[in-house]
Amino acid sequence: MEKKQKKSKNKKPLFFRILYSIVKVFVKKYQFVFLEELKNDGATIIVSNHAQAGGPLAYQFYYPRKKKIWCIGEVFDKKEFPDYAMKDFWPHKKKSKWFYKILAHILAPLSQYIFKHADTLPVYRDNRYFTTAKLSVNTLKNNEDIIIMPEEHIPYNEIVNEFLQNFVSVAKLYQSKEKKNVYFYPSYVCPALKKVLIGKPILFDTEQDYETEKRRITDTLKSEITKLAYTLPPHRVVPYENINKKNYPHT
Repeated sequence: MEKKQKKSKNKKPLFFRILYSIVKVFVKKYQFVFLEELKNDGATIIVSNHAQAGGPLAYQFYYPRKKKIWCIGEVFDKKEFPDYAMKDFWPHKKKSKWFYKILAHILAPLSQYIFKHADTLPVYRDNRYFTTAKLSVNTLKNNEDIIIMPEEHIPYNEIVNEFLQNFVSVAKLYQSKEKKNVYFYPSYVCPALKKVLIGKPILFDTEQDYETEKRRITDTLKSEITKLAYTLPPHRVVPYENINKKNYPHT
């Protein structure tokens, strides 16, 4: 009886499951390739390029393990969604800006509903970041992986942008509470080849100065993601920025 109740509690609402099934029909199927087995003696945080919608969709629909994906907090709030959508989804729509403003307000309640029930965690960049950190630690304690795509609007190279670095604080907080290892894994999402590569782990070193360790982790992840991209056959790279496809870089 207890198991049945738990299963029922964790089951997604019917309307969400219908939406999920419909969307999945239109999402390309990704193959996940692990360069080595994930460690089982600690927590797993996977850090990936964004590839626009490619990264979130690949991990939401095809990642083979239990997970939570970091998503910007504005998409969880119907009041904040319209401004965020205009800034991030349709920044270059000047001629028909009025249409996209209306569309953003129409989509806002649906966005709030979807992200509430998807395998996601809200990420805030203000004083609500404590909520993000707390939810993330609880996720790791529940033996779920965390997927983070921390690119910002500053180029690093032709494969990936610079990273916002606050995500490393989750490892520090988790380790201080649980006294267990935290492993960061580089990941490269390649929509052109329908593949996601997950590289070798980077152990969070609790003996190092935190600021130094934060820079080491983020710099190593960017470098390793770039290397993963170049292990694949030549392909078109889907960048973080929403630009014209003819301007996409190639490996």
